[in-house]
Amino acid sequence: MSSSNSASNLGGVDAFGDLFRGMRAQGSLFGSSTLSPPWALHFVDGPPLTLCTVLGGAGWIVPEHRPPEQLRAGETVIVRGPAPFTFVDEVGTRAEPVACGEFCATPEQGGTRHRLGWNDTSCDSGDGATTLIVGAYPVRGEISRRLLDALPVVLRVASGGGAVPVLDHLAATVAADTPGQQVVLDRLLDWLLVCAVREYFDRPGGEPPAWYAAQRDPVVGDALRLLHAEPAAPWTVAALADRTGVSRSTLAKRFADLVGEPPLTYLTRWRMTLAADLLAEREAATVAEIARIVGYTDAFAFSAAFKRIRGVSPSEFRRTGTVVPERPTGPPLRPPGAVLPVIPAPSPVVRVRS
Repeated sequence: MSSSNSASNLGGVDAFGDLFRGMRAQGSLFGSSTLSPPWALHFVDGPPLTLCTVLGGAGWIVPEHRPPEQLRAGETVIVRGPAPFTFVDEVGTRAEPVACGEFCATPEQGGTRHRLGWNDTSCDSGDGATTLIVGAYPVRGEISRRLLDALPVVLRVASGGGAVPVLDHLAATVAADTPGQQVVLDRLLDWLLVCAVREYFDRPGGEPPAWYAAQRDPVVGDALRLLHAEPAAPWTVAALADRTGVSRSTLAKRFADLVGEPPLTYLTRWRMTLAADLLAEREAATVAEIARIVGYTDAFAFSAAFKRIRGVSPSEFRRTGTVVPERPTGPPLRPPGAVLPVIPAPSPVVRVRS
């Protein structure tokens, strides 16, 4: 089978897209509110990822122990938690910081919760006010945690590019009183997050993760898509090479060179990440059942692999929910139908008037 033919049968499975499957905005709080200088908002919740976008005006993101990042109209910054950060009108502002957590968007805290059809027209007054949208993202399961390992503490994306249509839709939708508005706002925030991360990886002179760049290779990219599409298949390097239309030695070398580890090592890490989420979510399932789902007919072999990769046995992980941290070298993957556990975290919010 040729490489092109195998790719056409993979049903759009995407290693990059799988990183976002456990990260979704839900019940976001939005508003076109303004911040008039001087102002300082101190974000104290410390979620795994916080996305900040300025629709109008400008400001500075000041992370803990990191240099400030200026944020102008149309620009986006993603801050990786759990450390808090501050959004200010200027570095060294005289404003007293206002602590912003999940309650910052309530009227008694100087803000306003988004209401259908509500819009603060003063945001277009041209008086130096700044309109800021902030979304706090939870992390659902071990799969999405891999995204955090691929990102710096502060990721900044300039205006323009693929995010422009998203920002245009956000500005229009946030003030529209239409059926399904909340769902649209949530998905726009998701769209913006994906665009920002992708543009960061694709920037000139950038250093994206090895697995991200490897997806563009006609051979290794097909191999990654096959492993995503069929995680429980009895893969061998020879079988994978046959499906991608190259020799075993060619696939093994190109995969290791581009991804940083052999194909079956990558597969094992992926299966263990998937297994960790299934162990957390399917409490009634036995270890043997989880083993079969991720491609192991032998529960003992699965348990040994899990402990080698994750640092604890499957039973101990299920009991404590903890593992010895590892630095993964490739993105995790999920077979069709796997449902990821949800770890509660603050809902995305928009920070409002000080």
